[in-house]
Amino acid sequence: MAAPPNARGLAARAAVRERERAKARRARRFAALVAVGSVAIIVLLLTAFGSSEPRPLATTGPAPAQRLLPSGPPRPQVIATHDTLRIQLPINEGRVTAIGYHGAGDSVIELEPVGTQANAGLFGRLVQRLTGGDGTGLRYYLLEGGTGPRTGGLDVGAPVDTDVYSPVDGTVVSITDRVVDGRAYGKRIEVQPAGNSGLVVALTNLDVDPVLSVGAPLLAGKTKLGRVVDVTPVERAALAGYTQDQGQHVHLEVLPAASLATP
Repeated sequence: MAAPPNARGLAARAAVRERERAKARRARRFAALVAVGSVAIIVLLLTAFGSSEPRPLATTGPAPAQRLLPSGPPRPQVIATHDTLRIQLPINEGRVTAIGYHGAGDSVIELEPVGTQANAGLFGRLVQRLTGGDGTGLRYYLLEGGTGPRTGGLDVGAPVDTDVYSPVDGTVVSITDRVVDGRAYGKRIEVQPAGNSGLVVALTNLDVDPVLSVGAPLLAGKTKLGRVVDVTPVERAALAGYTQDQGQHVHLEVLPAASLATP
């Protein structure tokens, strides 16, 4: 026997109401998921990237100079490149206060930093986070000041008297005084890198080891060049904005071989 018309109508309306309730539940669940996802993204951005203003790293920055580990040869670690040239860390990693790049004149050659820029803006840090970095764990700063390529000058910060080792295999081609305001502040060493006859690696802000001489062969990370000297009486180091000292450092540049200094 067929159901009365009223019963069929009630059943149909009940089915419609159930579909509408199910649709409403799905809409509420979707809205909740969107809200949670939005909050998660905002929290991630705030916690992972923070302010876009460059600043020293208060909790993960370098230790004070008096608490740094004893000096000694560094472990092999490339910190910058140019084509086939590989610049290795010239200072024991336990003594490094910060690594920075800045303009150093129009004649220097642009270097390719290895690692991630610690003072990058929000967008730069987002890109680095999404790409996962290069896996080296190295952090460097882009510093203000200077002319020419922005990564032409490389400063490796370390306390005064820290041992400095050759950043490349090669040969010493020049040792001269670094003169500022008529006074010598350490030496300038120019090195011909092995396998790169068209280039010279120049280092300043160091007191040369007495046994080192022009023509001496060098091994990266093994041959001692000298020690870091204090040049802060005549120049303000931009690296000081990211260290807990005055930013003392050894300075490196790569130039065409035609730019070799005359002894």
